[in-house]
Amino acid sequence: MLEQGTMAPDFSLTDQEGNKHSLGDYRGKWVIIYFYPKDMTPGCTTEACNFRDDFPNFQMMDTVILGISKDSAMRHKKFSEKYQLPFLLLSDESGEVCEKYDVWKQKSLYGKSFMGIIRSTYLIDPVGIITKVYPKVNVKLHAADLLNDLKGLR
Repeated sequence: MLEQGTMAPDFSLTDQEGNKHSLGDYRGKWVIIYFYPKDMTPGCTTEACNFRDDFPNFQMMDTVILGISKDSAMRHKKFSEKYQLPFLLLSDESGEVCEKYDVWKQKSLYGKSFMGIIRSTYLIDPVGIITKVYPKVNVKLHAADLLNDLKGLR
C-alpha cells in the first residue's frame, strides 16, 4: 500500500458514462478512492450501496467518491444503474492504476492462487496528499468509518 503523507499518484480513467477523469480534476476537494474487486458481487454491492446511502453526507463535506475496479465502463454503467449509484465508477481495465496504488496482489481462494484487487481505500486531502489508508475494509462499516474520519480531519 502507498503510505500516508505521500502525494497520491495522478491518473486518468474513464467513468461509467465514457467520460475521462483525472485525480487532478478534484484538487480543492477531499477524495475517496476505493478499490474493489468486481461489480455485481455481494461484498462490492454492499460497499457501493453504503456509499450511495451516505452520499448526501459526503456531499455536505465536499468529498468526491471514486470507485475503481478492472471492470469495463459498460459493466460499471449496468452496476451503477441497477443500484442507482450517484458517484463515479472508474474503469482500470489495464490495471495500471491498481498497480500505481499497490492494490493488485496475489490472492487465494479455496487453495487456488490468483492475482486480484485487494479491497482498499485511500482518503486524499484537497492538496492531493494521502491522509489515510484503509488496507482492510469491512464493507458494512466502511462508509460510516470514512464519514467519522472526515469529520475528525476537517
